[in-house]
Amino acid sequence: MKITVMTADEQIITLDVDRDESVENLKALLEVETRVPLQQQQLLFDGKEMRNSEKLSAIGVNDGDLVMMVPSTVPSSRTAANDLGFNPDGSAVNPSAFQQHIRNDADMMAQLFRSDPELAQVVLGNDLNLLQDLLRARHRHIAERRRQEEEELALLHADPFDVEAQKKIEAAIRQKGIDENWAAALEHNPEAFARVVMLYVDMEVNGVPLKAFVDSGAQSTIISKSCAERCGLLRLLDTRYKGIAMGVGQSEILGRIHVAPIKIGNNFYPCSFMVLDQPNMEFLFGLDMLRKHQCMIDLKDNVLRVGGGEVAVPFLQEKDIPSRFLDEGKFAKEASSSEAQVPSGSEQRNETPTGGSSGSSQGQDFEAKVTRLIELGFDREAVVQALKLSSGNEDQAAGFLFGG
Repeated sequence: MKITVMTADEQIITLDVDRDESVENLKALLEVETRVPLQQQQLLFDGKEMRNSEKLSAIGVNDGDLVMMVPSTVPSSRTAANDLGFNPDGSAVNPSAFQQHIRNDADMMAQLFRSDPELAQVVLGNDLNLLQDLLRARHRHIAERRRQEEEELALLHADPFDVEAQKKIEAAIRQKGIDENWAAALEHNPEAFARVVMLYVDMEVNGVPLKAFVDSGAQSTIISKSCAERCGLLRLLDTRYKGIAMGVGQSEILGRIHVAPIKIGNNFYPCSFMVLDQPNMEFLFGLDMLRKHQCMIDLKDNVLRVGGGEVAVPFLQEKDIPSRFLDEGKFAKEASSSEAQVPSGSEQRNETPTGGSSGSSQGQDFEAKVTRLIELGFDREAVVQALKLSSGNEDQAAGFLFGG
């Protein structure tokens, strides 16, 4: 049969060969015709390399087919050692030759995909800088592993009565346990290494839609001044409850909004808020309202159940939470923990209500609070103690009493 061979310089050669001729013999014929050494030839048929040991019939070459001859990218025996060598930092001396050498070896590529798929993908790519960086990283990893093995071997042969050696052995055993624990976590509990998205639900406060941060660790429900203004609630701010909350961070308490409607699902519920001068936090649904409205945080079904289960609203997925809210949880936590720290040693400085600067009026105001709390069913001693713990804040004292 006759085949046509086109060289890289567009020379056309027609050869009469047997169907069962080997590719190596075909290259020998081409060496005579083109003066190109057999070792420097690379023959391509249908875009695939023709290997020396293969027969033309097995490859599918038929009469009249076209074969391409291009310069071989496989380094010669004289230059292979240099081109395929490595620098002291682990990078390839000739990254292009190294990449092509790996690509041309099907067995090596298959092994690389099994043992190091990341490196295999980079070898098949076109970014030689990325290939060099990855080779350096692999070299550092191997060097570090060898160093650790040498240290472990040295410790095994260390003097058993050497105190320093025993300390190193103990540290090595401890680190090995940590590494095994880390590996087990990666295998059995990989989600522990992912970022935990805080719990948000859609609510309406006084008719204004909001993303509410649900936090059962916060003592009180909190709304920022800007959010309260946007919801039209700032006109209801009772500044008699203003003060400074100190704890994890410090925030100014501007006052309290005693009651406003919030909509969860299709139902409306009364809610009270502490108003903080906290621009980084918008609205936090705290334990006081969670308890009041018998809420349940159902992480199995990923919903917040309200009213003992009469309403269930789903927690928002990360894609539904505005990006600025992802950091808001941290600031909200600081604000809420400031107030939550008050009964455990932190202090809150309450300003005197308007028109009540004298000592007698303060005493009367304190007694009025005691009377109102006693009417809720608590004894006087517990009420007085709760008011002292809350620095005279009636709502916080009530929270202590109901919570206790």
